[in-house]
Amino acid sequence: MEKLIEKAGVLQEALPYIREFFNKVAVIKYGGHAMTAEDLKESFARDVVLLKYIGINPVIVHGGGPQINEMLKRLDIKSDFVDGMRVTDEATMEVVEMVLGGKINKEIVSLIGLYGGKAAGLTGKDGGLIKARKLYLEKKKEDGEIQKIDIGAVGEVEEVNAGVIETLDNGGFIPVIAPIGVDGLGKTYNINADLVAGSVAGALKAEKLVLMTDVAGILDVNKNLIPSIKRQEVEGLIASGVIGGGMIPKVRCAVDAIDSGVKKVHIIDGRIRHAVLLEIFTKGGVGTEITG
Repeated sequence: MEKLIEKAGVLQEALPYIREFFNKVAVIKYGGHAMTAEDLKESFARDVVLLKYIGINPVIVHGGGPQINEMLKRLDIKSDFVDGMRVTDEATMEVVEMVLGGKINKEIVSLIGLYGGKAAGLTGKDGGLIKARKLYLEKKKEDGEIQKIDIGAVGEVEEVNAGVIETLDNGGFIPVIAPIGVDGLGKTYNINADLVAGSVAGALKAEKLVLMTDVAGILDVNKNLIPSIKRQEVEGLIASGVIGGGMIPKVRCAVDAIDSGVKKVHIIDGRIRHAVLLEIFTKGGVGTEITG
């Protein structure tokens, strides 16, 4: 009986958050270990279905770097990187689109359906969802001149057609978006999934943007989790070295989302089962929240 009472207490603790976020949008960037471990994939799908049934509208944007690497290796296509960005030639782009828009996207849609949800998989090409432009890397030369580096079919988001997503939400579907965009001439681009998630969240004026990672969140100099930071603190934490490496683009993506109208951004450890639910429906959460 005590265990049953404890379960009732958990539901009661979640009630204020369910009421607060009812009919609001939560954009979730799904990636990292949570996309490869079978038990985490299943629990994520269940959690997303639960969110929809209790009146929150989840929108999923997924990555797929490791799966792309695996397929390129199988096809004996060499990958080159510049500053951590994949140089994407025509052959590589074909594989990227096949893996992201096909295999991974449909696997997520299928899992959500398996646990009672209705999901619709799409890329930025569908319904003009993501208008993209070519991304150039910039490097400062010794003489101070800025050099533009062409890394192929890698893009950035120019515009998101929020109406496509809203139509799916209103129809009871969970949108599952592969980070592929298209420009005005019909050329396809691979786009960083964090950037797509941030742009989608901004276009929808989402209540929350959740970025799933393989780390606990933002850590201080003693490697302790920082549960909450203000948007204004970010550049200072970068300058001091508290935020570094691969966390910098994630945090700057979070800042851009907040500046576009997103209420809160959460950086959470996707290796924890039910991390999304724990972050949204408990007082302490499990990651770092960034607020305006």
